[in-house]
Amino acid sequence: MTRNLGSTELKRLHREWRRLANSRLGLILDSVATPANVGSILRTAAALRVDEIWVCGQSATPELGATRKTALGSERFLNFHYVESPVEAIANATKSGYRVIGIELAENAKALHEMDLSGDICLVLGHEDRGLSKPTLEALNAFAFIPQLGKIGSLNVATAAGMALYEVRRQGWPKS
Repeated sequence: MTRNLGSTELKRLHREWRRLANSRLGLILDSVATPANVGSILRTAAALRVDEIWVCGQSATPELGATRKTALGSERFLNFHYVESPVEAIANATKSGYRVIGIELAENAKALHEMDLSGDICLVLGHEDRGLSKPTLEALNAFAFIPQLGKIGSLNVATAAGMALYEVRRQGWPKS
């Protein structure tokens, strides 16, 4: 009979997968304004071992009560940089050795699963309604989108973040 893994077994399983992740993963939040979305993104980022997060523009900060409520303490496992401009964050991430990719339904964007996401990757996510800001769009030269098959034309930013972060990690794991 199948059973849920116990605490020690979960720790072993997660430790095994952590060893397989040998590239860095960064995240830039370009005015992601809703605290619940930011909290959910932070929780997912901690689960997938995001190394650095740049909080920019009008993004809700990790210190807000509503953000912390959704993040459930996961923010303590993350490394934050606070910069006013997402363009500055892109420059900082690039200087730190990341290849920066915007997650956006934009011209010339490639399907996320078709992109080469090997090496150190930093994803940029934008505002819930407006997406990436115009200066951010102009500062980036690579874009990915998440193909959608239903009648809804866009995803919640926290959902998109989870899918995109997972795809980066998935592509970095050895093929079995």
